[in-house]
Amino acid sequence: MELRRIGAATLEVGAVGLGCMPMSWAYSASKRSGEESLRAVRAALDHGVTLLDTADMYGPFTNELLVGRALRGRRENAFLSTKCGLLVGEQHLVANGRPEYVRRACDASLRRLQTDVIDLYQLHRVDPEVPLAETWGAMSELVTAGKVRALGFCAVGVRGDRRGGANRGADVHSDTLSNLSCAQQVFPVSCVQAELSVWSPEALDTLLPWCAARGVGLLAAMPLGNGFLTGTLRPGEGFERDDVRARHPRFTAEMMAANQPIVVGLRRIAERHGVTAAQVALAWVLAQGVQVVPVPGTKRERWAVQNAGAADVRLTARDLAEIAALPRARDSWD
Repeated sequence: MELRRIGAATLEVGAVGLGCMPMSWAYSASKRSGEESLRAVRAALDHGVTLLDTADMYGPFTNELLVGRALRGRRENAFLSTKCGLLVGEQHLVANGRPEYVRRACDASLRRLQTDVIDLYQLHRVDPEVPLAETWGAMSELVTAGKVRALGFCAVGVRGDRRGGANRGADVHSDTLSNLSCAQQVFPVSCVQAELSVWSPEALDTLLPWCAARGVGLLAAMPLGNGFLTGTLRPGEGFERDDVRARHPRFTAEMMAANQPIVVGLRRIAERHGVTAAQVALAWVLAQGVQVVPVPGTKRERWAVQNAGAADVRLTARDLAEIAALPRARDSWD
């Protein structure tokens, strides 16, 4: 497997990462199992996954504790990524970019993760009350101190910009690009994390070209469309109230039915290769560039192993053309 540099750390090209968030956050709590999650992380490592992505807000805090447990005796096998900058309130999230908070958050993450260094430390959100240069400057000090190897930036999700329908702006990442330019003047950005999938390809417009031109990695969040692109979800099944998809405009019964042609297209290609629709969706993300690493989230060992196998799927020009011709994903307000 080819290796590339991200700051002072190495990350495999052509590999699939593991998003640990669903193990502790955003999806149905009744379906979580700490022991199953531990098995999922360890199985992913056994099958060639190196990047593990977590954050202090997932849980909050419990996700980092879980990852720390999973990495006992295996820290050298993992490229460890976590995030700071978001605090969990009663019914809301609050950005916090104060330098003193960033320093405390990093030390706390190191303790929970049971490690002396974080490979990639990402800013989850920009605090509108704190100049970005101050937040990023504090994060750069962590690199100098040897607590962090490289810095990453999480792009604000594009879903809130979709209400414009066909007239929505061509560049939903304009604010992110502006922030990235500001951060680069303080300390190098090694990686950007943004949503990228067959049904959410907006990052291809300007964000990925920005990264490619500067040798910056791109972590593709939600590459399986919150599970929809796996083809395992059925319209009308519904979700538990604490599942983020229960409030997502693409997961109404009507929109899930309307977007089925996308899954059908992925399945058609999967049948030709003898793989799954999920693996085709991940292979499509990998095909977007050597600097792109898909980070599918799961809490199940079975899916972690299956996702890792997507690194071996090679899509043909015909496959990619068929995916490009699939209908645009619809939201409930389209």
